[in-house]
Amino acid sequence: MPLVDGFTLLEFIKEKNVIAGAFNTTNLETTVGILRAIEESEVPSIIQVAPTNVTLSGYEYIVDMVKRYTEKMDTPVSLHLDHGKRYEDVKKAIRAGFTSVMIDGAALPYEENIKFTKRAVDFAKSYHIPVEAELGAILGKEDDHVSEVDAKTNPDQVRDFVLRSGCHMLAVSIGNVHGLSEQPRIDFDLLEKISLISPVPLVIHGGSGIPDDQIRKMREYNVAKINIASDLRHSYISSVGNAYNSNPQEANLIKVLTGAEESVYETVYKKIMNMNCVEVVK
Repeated sequence: MPLVDGFTLLEFIKEKNVIAGAFNTTNLETTVGILRAIEESEVPSIIQVAPTNVTLSGYEYIVDMVKRYTEKMDTPVSLHLDHGKRYEDVKKAIRAGFTSVMIDGAALPYEENIKFTKRAVDFAKSYHIPVEAELGAILGKEDDHVSEVDAKTNPDQVRDFVLRSGCHMLAVSIGNVHGLSEQPRIDFDLLEKISLISPVPLVIHGGSGIPDDQIRKMREYNVAKINIASDLRHSYISSVGNAYNSNPQEANLIKVLTGAEESVYETVYKKIMNMNCVEVVK
């Protein structure tokens, strides 16, 4: 199945009553591990990459890798730009072939965030690509960026922000955190308030640290997408590190990287199945 646009993926998610994991990739092995797991799970999902990680391969190479693999898949997949903090990031990703994007203006003042987001929405419209925006600040470490700001999303701003910006998904701050160094404290009362107000599906970042039972509960509150990155990166790096510790003289790179790919696959597969309350049979 070819890559599907983000609007179509949201329809699949709603039809199947699942939460889509949005799994961050960086390189070939991570990409293949993620896509293998998605296909095995049969749960419509998202593979994504942030501009900070695109530097390793470039937008076009990521698109080419994902497109080549998804053409032989039966499970719907969307390719998403995660945390596009510049308008140029969004333009480059869309023109390269991404099928969904995020414009991250959360650090901007409220009115500027609206204008910043709307500009991306207007550009993406002719490509029939949905735009995710962020309202509120999320604590924690994202790649080399460390945020010490933990400003939960103000529910009184949600409807106005969505209607004026035109965004199609909204990432919210409800006690979720980036990375694994901080402990998430999910405020379900706040999530419920936001879900009753928001005209669009919600997105939760920092899914690696959130227990699966809490993620499953989020389906009740219009959450369609959960971002997961740290778990994958930890499993990849641990696999390579363990290979080195087992044999510091190891020169078989294929063996080492195949092990890393398998580790990512297992991590993603278990996460998809557990957060959607499907029994893991592997």
